[in-house]
Amino acid sequence: MRKTLNMNYNPNIHHRHSIRLKGYDYSHAGLYFITICVKDRECFFGEIIDDKIILNNAGKIADECWLQIPEHFPNVVLHEHIIMPNHVHGIIELKRINTITNQIANNVGTSHVMSLHNHDHNHNPNQFSKPIPGSIPVIIQQYKSSVTRFVNKINNSHFKWQSRFYEHIIRNDQSYELISDYIINNPKNWKDDDLFISQNLSRNI
Repeated sequence: MRKTLNMNYNPNIHHRHSIRLKGYDYSHAGLYFITICVKDRECFFGEIIDDKIILNNAGKIADECWLQIPEHFPNVVLHEHIIMPNHVHGIIELKRINTITNQIANNVGTSHVMSLHNHDHNHNPNQFSKPIPGSIPVIIQQYKSSVTRFVNKINNSHFKWQSRFYEHIIRNDQSYELISDYIINNPKNWKDDDLFISQNLSRNI
């Protein structure tokens, strides 16, 4: 029997001042499981009907902006993702870039998940005060800004994200498989999700 992955959202953890690994370079090549939540868990993106997500216009914008991330960040490869009524889940892969030729390196000999080398605390650690181009925080900040701008433009609303986002470094194939299954099955398991909130509060836009 396959073990289930406990991916429940824990506000006591995810609302801390910083959930980043101290000294970890988030521009480093690897895969990351990302969760981004709407402010106050408001169901802004649609609703779940018959175990499927039905996106409204705002949800479609969130989806389109996610799919366009590689157009702005060539070092990014997108894997599974889902737009839920009040949050977004996705797996982002960062490819290594040859700093000499400025070309994305081919990861020959790897499977789904690249090995993450031990990081050097003195090797330009990624911090919010000094964002690194192409790093996870920069990618997510641009995504959030784009969605906010376009959603508020179409309906003159005051859509906002939570100020922080949650990420998990994917270190092996087993973790990758479990997280991918979790993303795919998220609509079916919506009422058991810690982010679940009554869809009576959803926005029909």
